[in-house]
Amino acid sequence: MHVFEEYVSNIGNPELKQRTQDILQWIEDTFPQLEPRIAWNQPMFTDHGTFIIGFSVAKHHISVAPEGKGIDHFSAEIVQAGYDHGKKMFRMKESFPIDYPLLKKIIEFNIEDKAICPTFWRK
Repeated sequence: MHVFEEYVSNIGNPELKQRTQDILQWIEDTFPQLEPRIAWNQPMFTDHGTFIIGFSVAKHHISVAPEGKGIDHFSAEIVQAGYDHGKKMFRMKESFPIDYPLLKKIIEFNIEDKAICPTFWRK
């Protein structure tokens, strides 16, 4: 989790700070093959150099970015979990529980779908 220490330490909202730390640690523990990194001033995870999932923190939510294909594929489940979404990201409000099973499915989907992807982003 050392890669994300500075990012997490700069989150002013204590609730979002803890939630962000919990999510990032959970991903590192659940998917140890993923590479944690900071890019574009955001924590993210990659696999063989391709983007898998990224995060950013706003005033009252954590944005989760699995790329547009991940949003399209899991749109109904994202909404069912109580999150709203755009084309490439969804927002987990600080007042909603973290849906770890959904995060796991999204990350597994991206790992499998991008297994032979030679670029950082999908084309």
